[in-house]
Amino acid sequence: MSTQRQILDYYKQPGPMTSAGKYSDMLKELPGDVAALTNLVQGLAIHEYVAKSFYGVVVPDVRKSESHIRPVEQMLDRVLALDARPLPVARPPEKRLIGVCHHFMMFLVAMLRAKGVPARGRCGFGSYFNPGFLEDHWLCEYWNDAEARWVLVDPQFDDVWRRQLKIDHDVLDVPRDRFLVAADAWRQCRSGAADPSRFGIFKGGLRGLWFIASDLVRDVAALNRMEMLPWDVWGAMPKPNESIEGDQLGFFDRLAELTRLPDRSVDDLREIYESDDRVCVPGTVFNALLDRPEKI
Repeated sequence: MSTQRQILDYYKQPGPMTSAGKYSDMLKELPGDVAALTNLVQGLAIHEYVAKSFYGVVVPDVRKSESHIRPVEQMLDRVLALDARPLPVARPPEKRLIGVCHHFMMFLVAMLRAKGVPARGRCGFGSYFNPGFLEDHWLCEYWNDAEARWVLVDPQFDDVWRRQLKIDHDVLDVPRDRFLVAADAWRQCRSGAADPSRFGIFKGGLRGLWFIASDLVRDVAALNRMEMLPWDVWGAMPKPNESIEGDQLGFFDRLAELTRLPDRSVDDLREIYESDDRVCVPGTVFNALLDRPEKI
């Protein structure tokens, strides 16, 4: 059984998507403070869905492909191609990488790992975007050594976001009843405490238990340091509005059990990821937004 120290050492190391590659030394030179890094990330990326309404930036069609970049090294390629100044220099909104919540999370996880701080991406649902609904979202979870606990950070939420959404919680320590990891969303819906139709994404009105099940698979992959795009589809992920029944329900119950408090199940999480094609990320996934298979 892995010790807590082994678990933390595991999450200090970059995975295939969070490796900075040729920029590794650049990340190591960044400040180690979580607040400073969060602020830095906010100067590198802009969320595609609010670029115009929040920042007055009209995203050219030619740049919309940026939100489909997966590896951090390629994200940094694009950031520095747009503006070659050092990373701590905040870019004007129109010179930031076009992305979504996932890309903010990826930057912060990669930077923390480069600084030797255990960090991992978590897939789940935020209650603070759209009253009455819980929207698909990604956060960074890092190990706060002084407090001996994992802390959720939302690097997407700069002053503009906080003002627009009237955020009243600490974005550097997001309460776990405001952001539900996929496992907690699944458990609440399975117990009848929550309505699955409230969980999903506003874009396209995609909601339901099937959506939460897909996020469970993504969270398993992320906990194995394979952080995929929110619309990447593979393995056991149900089709939109597909009914989940019988053994399939039991399978997702098991994923929720493993991912809710992952440090208690890290060995089983690694085993199921490495041995079960239903959760392991294959060499080619289906990009649901672009409606095409893509090699990883």
